[in-house]
Amino acid sequence: MISRIDLRHGLPEDLRDVLPRAELDVEAALEKVRPICEDVHHRGAAAVRELTARFDGVAVESTRVPREALTEALESLDPRVRAALEESIRRARLVHRDQRRTDTTTQVVPGGTVTERWVPVDRVGLYVPGGRAVYPSSVVMNVVPAQEAGVRSLAVSSPAQKEFGGLPHPTILAACELLGVDEVYNAGGAQAVAMFAYGTEECEPVRMVTGPGNIWVTAAKRLLKGRIGIDSEAGPTEVAVLADGTADAVFVASDLISQAEHDVIAAAVLITDSEELADQVGKELAVQVEATKHGERIKEALAGRQSGIVLVKDLDDAVEVADAYAAEHLEIHTADAAAVAARISNAGAIFVGAYAPVSLGDYLAGSNHVLPTGGCACHSGGLSVQTFLRGIHVIDYTREALADSALHVTVLADAEDLPAHGAAIRARFDWNVPQ
Repeated sequence: MISRIDLRHGLPEDLRDVLPRAELDVEAALEKVRPICEDVHHRGAAAVRELTARFDGVAVESTRVPREALTEALESLDPRVRAALEESIRRARLVHRDQRRTDTTTQVVPGGTVTERWVPVDRVGLYVPGGRAVYPSSVVMNVVPAQEAGVRSLAVSSPAQKEFGGLPHPTILAACELLGVDEVYNAGGAQAVAMFAYGTEECEPVRMVTGPGNIWVTAAKRLLKGRIGIDSEAGPTEVAVLADGTADAVFVASDLISQAEHDVIAAAVLITDSEELADQVGKELAVQVEATKHGERIKEALAGRQSGIVLVKDLDDAVEVADAYAAEHLEIHTADAAAVAARISNAGAIFVGAYAPVSLGDYLAGSNHVLPTGGCACHSGGLSVQTFLRGIHVIDYTREALADSALHVTVLADAEDLPAHGAAIRARFDWNVPQ
């Protein structure tokens, strides 16, 4: 069901090249989404509606979800789901509120200061997927950090659903209502990103688009990056479990399955120095997959080239492999999980010990589940309040402070053969700065 890679005889130099990874050809998708985005650019809401009919099989009169639909969705929501969402929101606010930055002023020289101001993006579009599963949790993970950052204007878009009369799934709408977001659109895919980027008669353009999506969403974000800011290019979801012989094979197998459940191209990777654990996990996978709802999808994900069991000689090599893989989600199941977790440099989120599974992070840990995929955790982090903030340096120098700095500025300007830079300094004084 799941392949093995045996690295017990030593790690290769090209370690990243031998590890399991899903293939995602965003460049090929770019050419397919380009005409879609151009159509929305030139024809606006009419293009979005026509594309929704073509790709989602739903005819909609408007891309804007009526206000009453949000209220009705919350009123009809299962009370248990509402309570769980409210607790998820509460915990996410606790974590993200503590991420807010404060302005910092540094006195560089007497009379000369630099202040770093943190200013939120003015308006953002938050994308919530609507394919194989329903993701109200993604509403929470996108909206809460944007609100805590102080973003003035928020809009959410999620694909139209035929079974719900062309509206997004009602649980998505209910989550928006709980969070106080009343600007919601029933658009999905590349056309939703283009709608946010260019604006239409029904939707004002935004400055930034965040949130995970399929390859068409990812390609549109890449195509329109620059016109809009983006959080990341989300690829297939992935989990890596770093475990030793003390790990519980039942727990490990269930966590691999939980991520494989997302999609046939979801990645599930076990990194271990215990062949016995690897054998036990293999057996558990066979048993547990048969008992789960989405067994066929999970089997395909586990059997794909993106999933596998990586055998290493010791924990040192396991840590090196985990850092090379740079997983979106990394679980640590070892005798001293906290100590091993402290050695990890590359991961979107680290889950320490047997009682911090990825499922907790997906919904209720308080952390954010919009995380870097495809190895991007070696240089990028997950969605946070910081995603929606811009640092602006404010430079304030007195005449005297500038005069004291003038010689150094003009010397450096001349060294770079940019004499007009030096002249801009001299113009402020009735004397010449020494050459």
